[in-house]
Amino acid sequence: MDPSDIRTKIGRFRILTIGRANAGKTTILQRVCNTRDNPEIRNCDGELIDPALLKASRERGLHDIENEMVFRSNPGFVFHDSRGFEAGGESEFDKVKAFIASRSKEAKLKDQLHVIWYCIPMDEECRSFTAGEIKFFSQCDTGSIPVMVLFTKFDALYDIEFAKLEEKGTSWKDAQELAPKHAEESFDNGSQLKFLYHSKDIRRPPKCHVCLPNMDKDDADCGSLIERTAEILDNEVLQQLFVSTQQTNLELCMKYAIER
Repeated sequence: MDPSDIRTKIGRFRILTIGRANAGKTTILQRVCNTRDNPEIRNCDGELIDPALLKASRERGLHDIENEMVFRSNPGFVFHDSRGFEAGGESEFDKVKAFIASRSKEAKLKDQLHVIWYCIPMDEECRSFTAGEIKFFSQCDTGSIPVMVLFTKFDALYDIEFAKLEEKGTSWKDAQELAPKHAEESFDNGSQLKFLYHSKDIRRPPKCHVCLPNMDKDDADCGSLIERTAEILDNEVLQQLFVSTQQTNLELCMKYAIER
């Protein structure tokens, strides 16, 4: 099926983002949509919402997971945003469960959720999984919707490894160069991934994960996020829609075009 035909039939690629406060979700979405602008936010009636009202208000009712966020730079994506469960405890978790269940029952593919990105920041003192995250991966039935964990602000671990290398007598220049690799190796072999994929407490582990450093920089690369998302989509039509909609990885577009 031609990409233009897919977009006409299905519409936009729909993503739910979940994560703690200040997990860098908006920055990542901006990177995916190749913009620095804020998204337009509309409620379920299609009415435009002023982002300033959402930011300034302390009333939880103005933040609704049903709201749709769309960036003008790439209107082919529509995003839904859930507050971190620490913001509302049981109530927020129930809203996420209900939203996922409701979207899973939608008859039309264009109204369903297509993927879930769960963001966990690495710049906080407590880098272990919170009770809310364990609860999500244990109790939330996402059905056929693939879930990916995004370890955001991963460059915070570079600083930790840099300090360790300097303590061992490594020069500043070499420590700067070696820190990213050491951070990745330490994380790959660490307790977090073992817990996420092998713990008895995690009954519904994600399909995969990606580590995203330096998303706030102008030369940030979200290629790994795009590639892994495409890989976990079992539905070929959705995969084609996602690949044709994303604009940051032309090599991926060529790859899937050749395969088709």
